[in-house]
Amino acid sequence: MLLAEVVAASAAVAATRSRTAKAGLIGELLRRAEPGEVGAVTAWLAGEPRQGRLGVGWRSLTARAHTSAAAPGLTAAAVDAALTELAGTSGAGSAARREAAVGALMSAATADEQHFLVRLLTGELRQGALEGVVLDAIASAAEVPATAVRRAFMLSGRLPETAVTALEGGVAALEAVRLEVGRPVRPMLASPGSSLDAALTDLGGEVTVEFKLDGARIQVHKDGDVVRVWTRTLREVTDGVPELAERVRALPCATAVLDGETLALDDDGRPRAFQDTMSRFGSDAADAGVLLSPFFFDLLHLDGRDLLDEPLETRLDALAGLLAGEEQAALRMPGVRSPSTEQAAQVLDDALSGGHEGVVVKALDAPYAAGRRGKAWQKVKPVHTLDLVVLGAEWGYGRRSGKLSNIHLGARDPDGGDPVMVGKTFKGMTDELLEWQTATFPGLVRESHEWGVLLRPELVVEIALDGAQRSSRYPGGVALRFARVLRYRPDKGAADADDIEAVRALLAGG
Repeated sequence: MLLAEVVAASAAVAATRSRTAKAGLIGELLRRAEPGEVGAVTAWLAGEPRQGRLGVGWRSLTARAHTSAAAPGLTAAAVDAALTELAGTSGAGSAARREAAVGALMSAATADEQHFLVRLLTGELRQGALEGVVLDAIASAAEVPATAVRRAFMLSGRLPETAVTALEGGVAALEAVRLEVGRPVRPMLASPGSSLDAALTDLGGEVTVEFKLDGARIQVHKDGDVVRVWTRTLREVTDGVPELAERVRALPCATAVLDGETLALDDDGRPRAFQDTMSRFGSDAADAGVLLSPFFFDLLHLDGRDLLDEPLETRLDALAGLLAGEEQAALRMPGVRSPSTEQAAQVLDDALSGGHEGVVVKALDAPYAAGRRGKAWQKVKPVHTLDLVVLGAEWGYGRRSGKLSNIHLGARDPDGGDPVMVGKTFKGMTDELLEWQTATFPGLVRESHEWGVLLRPELVVEIALDGAQRSSRYPGGVALRFARVLRYRPDKGAADADDIEAVRALLAGG
């Protein structure tokens, strides 16, 4: 398959807003790909190289784009091989070898292919093919049920491998993918709930109501004395959190996969600032001054038994048995199972008085649906909050002169398009945050204007708001009311942001 075919398909996908059409275009491309090309092509259509970030900058790429091939000749396999070579180039003289490799690749590409490669390698290839669209495309190309593809992806965690499995082995190969202790599973996510009463009514009486901590999501795997820890984005952080590994290593089991949250507590047992918790995930060495405490709310595997497909009630019973000792009980997420309305309200009050965000209401009959933000788990907070993408920023006035201040906010498009702008805000920003924005945003600029900058949609910020209102000013038809910045979320990417439907759900009467 020629790279030009991939470039043409990428352009066609970007040109349509129809989710079905996007999946059809990608599926057709995957059907034409050679077996050794499927993984790479899948990764590219999802917006990134199969090898991950390669550390090649925009300037380095565009400097070698002055000369281009007259006609398409590069194959997908050749490009993938060049990227693999680039990823493995290190050591003495590696800078020169990397420059030469980039130069050879770019000079062999046509102008259109060069433009595609620049966007692919700098993380700016946004053609509206989110994971869900690509998963549907894989199912179509392989002529297998979408449910089988989604489950295999949940357990393997990577789109390219899932595509190869589906197209080479079909349903049997997909169903053979199992949970492996030591390989992270994509986490199950919670949807925003409008209120505690609404969540209880929606899910019925057979629920558990648990604290929603102001911490970081973790998934911990235990295999004998080997313990590994991943974040919600499946980034391994084991070396930086030895105290978490030590607590899990002491559990009375041979193998386990636990899901939970961790946060830093002060001497009174109250949560420290979110930034204190996240600081432990930003460096290679543990900060002895900030110790993390784990709180587990789910158990996906225990001593050879996979629990993913079991109802939550069964998983909670297994978790309670594992954490039955006095010392282990402190590792349980606080909550009440099958509460009365009064008991549920008390859990929420206890969480808030303890300095936490709110509660999560979970249906006891629900299996673990990893990677999906369904209605089986609903998070309830007293103040509406949304995780939104920063699309741009305006230069400030007065005491904020010279600072990038008023930020433009976008909600994720569930159909895979660009984020949908829903408002602006400069409220809630400390002087320290303004300094950080002004220093950080230039590295993400895609357009500069006299009034400010437009940014690549990579940063996620948590916004508190009083609700939403209908608006003809923004393309989504909805605008935020009294939005203010709570904090940036370095633990989340643009794909983890709340979508436009979550914003519309906050409309009065909606």
